[in-house]
Amino acid sequence: MSRGRLAADLGVDKSLVGRWASGTVTPSAHNLENLTRLIASRQPGFTMLHWDRELDELGRVFGVEPAPTPATVSYIPPPVAPVGLPLPGLDLARLVTERRAGTYEGFWRSTRPSIAMPGRLFHDHGMIRRGPDGILQFTMGGSGLLFDGWMLPVEGQLFAILFDTVGQTPVFLIFNGVALHKATQLDGLILAAALNAARTPSAYPVVLERIGDLTGDCEADDARCQELLASDPAAPDGSVPEDIRRHLIRDIGPEAVKSGAGELFLLSSWANSLSRGLSTGGHLQG
Repeated sequence: MSRGRLAADLGVDKSLVGRWASGTVTPSAHNLENLTRLIASRQPGFTMLHWDRELDELGRVFGVEPAPTPATVSYIPPPVAPVGLPLPGLDLARLVTERRAGTYEGFWRSTRPSIAMPGRLFHDHGMIRRGPDGILQFTMGGSGLLFDGWMLPVEGQLFAILFDTVGQTPVFLIFNGVALHKATQLDGLILAAALNAARTPSAYPVVLERIGDLTGDCEADDARCQELLASDPAAPDGSVPEDIRRHLIRDIGPEAVKSGAGELFLLSSWANSLSRGLSTGGHLQG
C-alpha cells in the first residue's frame, strides 16, 4: 500500500504517514487505533496487542522472516540529544515540539538586510524539520554559506541556534511564533558577527516565508533543500513587498523616537509582528 493510499484510508495527511514510516513521529492513540482496524481488515486477528511485540515477532505475524545480519555489519548507536544545549530548556523545547512541530516544519525563505551593503536585501533558503532526537533541525544558507542547527519553541517564540558549517561561527535568532495550526510567515531578529574584517557583533531584523511543505520522504526533502540552498541570495530590485522592506529597514535610536518615525531599540514586538499562519492544514507547493 502506498503512503498516499494509507493516508487517504486513515483520513490523515500524507506527510504524517511519511513521518510514521521514518520513525520521527509515533502515531497518536486515536490514529494507532484506526491503523490497527485497517490492518485487521487485511490481516485477520491483528489487534492493538501486536504493537507490543518485538519487531521480529511482529514480522512473523505477516509471514516475514527477519533478514540475517551479516557479521561485518557494525553496530550503529541510536541518535542522541544535541550536545551542549542546557538540559532543562531542551526538555521543555522537546515537549512543545512534540505538539507543535508540524506548525513550523517545511521549506522556508528568509529576507534580511545586508550589513555589508546598506539598503540591499538578501534571501537565505532552507528547511525546518523535526529530527530523530525530537528537536526541530534548522538549515539555512545561500551565497556559499551554510548554517545548520536547532530551533527551540518556548513560550510562544522560537529560539534558533545555527552554526556556520565551515567556520563553526554561531548565529542566534528569535522569532515570534504563531498560535495557529500552520505558520506561513515569521518575523524576528538575528544576532551574528558581521562578515567584515572586524567581525562586528550585529543585530538586524529578518522575515521567514514558507515556500513549500515537506513530503515526508526524507531523501526527497533533503534533495529539495539542496536545490534551495543553491538559489541566488540577492533579492532583485523591487521584488520585496514594500511592507516587508519597511519592516526590515527602519529608523531606530533617540532621534527616530523624537521625530516619531522610529523606535529607541531594535525590537520585534507583537504589536508590529508579521508572523502569521493558517487555521487549517493547507498545503503550499514550492
